[in-house]
Amino acid sequence: MDKKLLFIFLTTVLLTSCASTYNIQGTSNVSNLDGQMLYLKVLKDNDMKKLDSCDVVHGKFSFCGTLDSAKMASIFIDDESILPVVLEDGDITIKITSTEQIASGTYLNDKLFEFLRKYEQLQAQSMELVHKHDQAIMNGHDMVETTKQLQDEYLQINERLDTLVTNFITSNFDNVLGPGVFMMVTNTDVPELSPWVEVIMSKATEFFKNDQYVKWYIETAKHVQNLQNGLEEMPMPMAAPNNGMGQPPTPNDMAQPRR
Repeated sequence: MDKKLLFIFLTTVLLTSCASTYNIQGTSNVSNLDGQMLYLKVLKDNDMKKLDSCDVVHGKFSFCGTLDSAKMASIFIDDESILPVVLEDGDITIKITSTEQIASGTYLNDKLFEFLRKYEQLQAQSMELVHKHDQAIMNGHDMVETTKQLQDEYLQINERLDTLVTNFITSNFDNVLGPGVFMMVTNTDVPELSPWVEVIMSKATEFFKNDQYVKWYIETAKHVQNLQNGLEEMPMPMAAPNNGMGQPPTPNDMAQPRR
């Protein structure tokens, strides 16, 4: 064999052997998803770029592809993100029902959705406090005492949420889950150097600090702080990367008729 052809052949083999393959098999019993086009997207150059697309046919859909390293991605319908997923080597199972949305079967996806399950449980407990408050009013309870009790419960839940998120991010600084979850929990906020963010950044590794979204968030938060302290005068563009990586809709949201 010609030496040049041999070199090209060996290079191709080596590059192929280094690539990871993801295989996503999904099912859904949400009738409104049937016939919809799903898009698999990843964040690139401050925007969500399409990797693949497929139709939901009789409650089933699939994606597959190769990648150099694990990546956070999201499954979209039109411009709406319906589910985060980690693209990594292996077989990934996605299940979308009227009661749950979950990606499983690979190490990082299992970790991500175990975290999301705990996070959603604490959020549900926080929302339940509103119901308790309304119920207390209807029952004619002493509102001063009730409000104090509910405030104490809220602070306890909020502390547990902070601990859950902080521990998860710091324990995943060097894989895509750290920056990915940081993106999810800060995506709707005006960037600020809150005590929680400062604790995260004081421990952060270079991998985490150099993440595209994390860098944007910290730089913008510093600018906001400088404006508030009168150290800067001209505002800078505040638009966040169009990451689409906020928290996915609830099953009830997905059950609503789509336009």
